[in-house]
Amino acid sequence: MAKDVKKLLTSKWRLRLYFLKSLPLAFIAGLQVEKIDDTQVSVSVPFNYINKNPFRSMYFASLSMAAELSTAIISLMAVSYAPVPVSMLVTNMQAQFIKKAKTKITFTCYDLEPIFNTVKQAVESGQGRTVTVKTTGVDRQGQVVAEFHITWSFKPKKTTQNAN
Repeated sequence: MAKDVKKLLTSKWRLRLYFLKSLPLAFIAGLQVEKIDDTQVSVSVPFNYINKNPFRSMYFASLSMAAELSTAIISLMAVSYAPVPVSMLVTNMQAQFIKKAKTKITFTCYDLEPIFNTVKQAVESGQGRTVTVKTTGVDRQGQVVAEFHITWSFKPKKTTQNAN
């Protein structure tokens, strides 16, 4: 599964098809994966007609989607490398909106290690574990417009193999 995840995340057209099939709002909003490497994941959301609010800035739900996806990609990678199936779920989200978002916003999460460690701990213990990670959204000028703290829960799935 890990190879499939990497193929999906590094191919622009595969990712767009995945969005269309599984995350249609991400497709409609125009979310794009900007960067994936060993230290960070960046996801952008454009400022356009679909994503605007009546106050001439980006709607907070559009920002929330991009923020969550920047952490979800790391989570998806971590569970894809796990030796057993692991479920993942957002259990909490806190956001601080610092400045009006009036341009393309890029959210970057650097918390790969905490997510991978939490998945590992969940697998080793057989119990659910949570981790809260930070992602920061910046505008085209590099100014911070929002910070999100997203809590992920990871739990090994019960299967007939690991039930014995």
